[in-house]
Amino acid sequence: MTAVVKLYVDRISQPSRAIVIFCKINDIEFEEIRINLLERQHHSPEYLQVNPMGQVPAIVHAHFQLFESHAILIYLASAYPRVAHHWYPADLFKRAQIHSVLDWHHSNLRRGAAGYVRSSTLGPALGLTLNQNAADEAEQVLASSLSKIESFWLKETGCFLFGANQPSIADLSMVCEIMQFELLDEKDRTRILGPHKKVQKWIENTRDATKPHFDEVNEILPKVKAILQEMQLANEKV
Repeated sequence: MTAVVKLYVDRISQPSRAIVIFCKINDIEFEEIRINLLERQHHSPEYLQVNPMGQVPAIVHAHFQLFESHAILIYLASAYPRVAHHWYPADLFKRAQIHSVLDWHHSNLRRGAAGYVRSSTLGPALGLTLNQNAADEAEQVLASSLSKIESFWLKETGCFLFGANQPSIADLSMVCEIMQFELLDEKDRTRILGPHKKVQKWIENTRDATKPHFDEVNEILPKVKAILQEMQLANEKV
C-alpha cells in the first residue's frame, strides 16, 4: 500500500493516540490532520464527510474511509506487510483473543475510564456541575475492569496480555485508555491505579516496547491537564 494514510485525530483522544503511536512504531507513512475536539471541529460539515458519526479517529487511505479505532488498528496491521507479526498475529486463535479483548474494552474499561474522567474532570472544566453519582458509578466499573485485566489477561509469565512477550494492538489500545488518568489529580490517580501493581507494570512494559513514540505522543496530557485546571478556575470565578 503506497498511498499515504490520512489520520484525522486529536491527541487528547485516547484512541487517536493509539493510532498515531501504532503508525509511528511501524513506520507507516501518514499525514496527521488535527480535529480539535475542544473547538468541536468533529461536528463540522467537512469532518462529517469523513466520519458521519462525528468522532475521532478516522482515516482516509486512497479512496477508502474508515472510523472506529479498533477497526483502524486491525486494518493498518493487515494492510502493511512491514507491521510486526506480534501486533496482530496470523494465528486464528490469537486473533480471536485480541478481538475478544477489544470488544470487552468498549463496554468495560473504556466506559469506566472515560466516564470517570468526563464526570470528575472534563465536566467541571467545561463549567458543568460535578456529577458525583456518575463519577462513583464510573469508578466502580473502572475498578472492576482493572481487576479483571489483572486476574484474567495479565499472566504471571509474559509482559503483555495473554502472557505474551510482545504487545498486540489490544495492549496498545487499552494502555492508551488508562493513560488518560494523567488528567486526574494525583491523589485520584493513585487511589485508582495504586492497588493494581500488575497493571502499572504492564503500562511500563508497553511504554518501553513503543518508546520513544509512546512518550512523545502522550506528552500532550500534562498540557491538557493544565488547560483544564485553568478552565475550571475560570468557571469557579464566574
